[in-house]
Amino acid sequence: MQFLKTILISLLAPVFFLDAYSQNHASNEGGKTKGILLTGQLAPRPPMGFNTWNTFQTKINEGMLREMVDVFVSSGMRDAGYQYFVLDDGWMAMERDQNGSLAADPVKFPHGMKAFADYVHSRGLKFGIYNCAGSRTCAGYPGTRGHEYEDARLYASWGVDFLKYDWCNTDSLNAPEAYKTMSAALRATGRPIVFSICEWGNHAPWLWAGGVGELYRTTGDIGASFIIPKTTGDWTPQTVISILDKQESIRQYNGPNHWNDPDMLEVGNGMSYEEDKSHFSLWCMLAAPLAAGNDLRNMSAQTRGILTNKEMIAVDQDSLGISAFKMNLPDSLEVWIKPLQNRELALCFLNRTTSEKKINLDWKNFAITDPRSGLDIRFDKQTYNIRDLWLKKNSGTTEKNFEQYIPTHAVIVLKLETMVH
Repeated sequence: MQFLKTILISLLAPVFFLDAYSQNHASNEGGKTKGILLTGQLAPRPPMGFNTWNTFQTKINEGMLREMVDVFVSSGMRDAGYQYFVLDDGWMAMERDQNGSLAADPVKFPHGMKAFADYVHSRGLKFGIYNCAGSRTCAGYPGTRGHEYEDARLYASWGVDFLKYDWCNTDSLNAPEAYKTMSAALRATGRPIVFSICEWGNHAPWLWAGGVGELYRTTGDIGASFIIPKTTGDWTPQTVISILDKQESIRQYNGPNHWNDPDMLEVGNGMSYEEDKSHFSLWCMLAAPLAAGNDLRNMSAQTRGILTNKEMIAVDQDSLGISAFKMNLPDSLEVWIKPLQNRELALCFLNRTTSEKKINLDWKNFAITDPRSGLDIRFDKQTYNIRDLWLKKNSGTTEKNFEQYIPTHAVIVLKLETMVH
């Protein structure tokens, strides 16, 4: 069967490819699937998984990673909804082989990449890998420029389910065209491979990446800092808050199969417990992809509790796929509001200041409207049950004022549920 001709991607708004496959094809473990396969339809909900970069950078090896895969399962991460185990930069040999093909580093992966992918699949997970649109990856390994179709075929033969595609050493490449080329190469393999576009938001991918990939980075790299940037050498990564503040203006481009990606999670990598909890909560409110980046083998019970909070994950994975918007409250507080299915909603109260604050919200004098979702709630006319998603308990209704102290850099997340009649 012939493949569909290339569909032009508008530079003004996302255009989505029609999907010829039902979602169950995304779990296919084989090398190829019959029929026409299009990217851009493999992630009806934000992808969830683990990525090696934030903790290990290029210091990875097969033995350590197999341990990580095992803990991914035993810790409850898989059962909480995390699917993808993704190797970032540094998995490959420093040069292509005599045939011009990529090869796994023979010291780091003595059994080869296919064997490792098979192990990931045997544990009920999906396997992800990394490369770059340029001539070299960000860490100096062989990039994909000029090898898009052969690399895509190689990934499919290994059983790859997810490709993170970076933007280093790209010189004068045109970003939309480079990513469309790799997208077409992945489609041509016949294997469902989620395509993660990682050009750091430099070329406004939210305007053109719908239908090209399933997720696209919106900012530069994150670091393990909440609000104050930490410089290492000549590099200053983004903070949780600096990334958060760039998301609201592009929330209209976020949704099923085309997710704004504010970068991976730094939960468990050195911030305080409250900051980790806030980081995770805010990413869930944004309907962001969730990629853990900590060492799973030694994470604390608190870190595991954050990453596997199923009530928060349900907010992230809500089928509407609508990103939160912000309302300012008195005393420098703010509340991020996420419309959910069944006309429910999640509210995330954020204290980004350096002192404890008190929330005193009179629901009857509070209204929420959102043209993006059609939400129009007047609490003097409608009453909701309140569920605290971190305390994991019901907290009354909106008939009474909501009063609670909120520590510095902390959040309180409420779900407003079924109306009381």
